[in-house]
This record gives sequence, structure tokens and C-alpha cells, in this order.
Amino acid sequence: MIDEIHTPDSSRYFYADGYQERQDNGETQKQLSKEFVRQWLIANNFQGLEGQTVPEMSDEYVKSVSERYIELFENITGETFVKADVTDVQERIEANVLAFLKKI
Repeated sequence: MIDEIHTPDSSRYFYADGYQERQDNGETQKQLSKEFVRQWLIANNFQGLEGQTVPEMSDEYVKSVSERYIELFENITGETFVKADVTDVQERIEANVLAFLKKI
């Protein structure tokens, strides 16, 4: 299996603010990772077992997942995340692929 390192999909990132206090009190750490998605799936009776159907995520929940990933990006890089124009995704993909191919 190949896994990405230093991504919210394979690593746990914790907030430094309040970390020691939560540790001393035996509390769960506030983290920026996909663990909250995993916990949501478990709470909605999905563990990836054969025959299980992935529960549908509401648009609101999907938006909250996106916001958490953006927060992670901004905290790790110190940069502001700029959302891409999504009016014509296929055109954007094609333009990016063609631009890359011209470089190789």
C-alpha cells in the first residue's frame, strides 16, 4: 500500500494552542485531519465492511469538510487558500493538462 505522508489523510495534525492543557486533562486533542470524517462515518453505521452502503453526506456536511481542509492548508502553509473558478471545470482541467504537456 502506498500512502501519502504529511497529509490530513495519513497524518494527525494537532493545534498547539491548548494542546498541553488538553493532554494534562486527558481530553481529546483538537486536530486538523480527516479523523472527524471517519468518526462521522462510524456514527452513521459505516465502517467500510462488505455490503455496507456509504451514507449520503448533506451539502452542509460536505461544505464543513471542505472548510476544515482549507483551514488545515492555511494553518500549515501560512497562506490564504484561493478557491478556483468552478464554472467550467472540464475546460480548466483541459487547459492545465495542455499547459503541462507543453512543458515536457
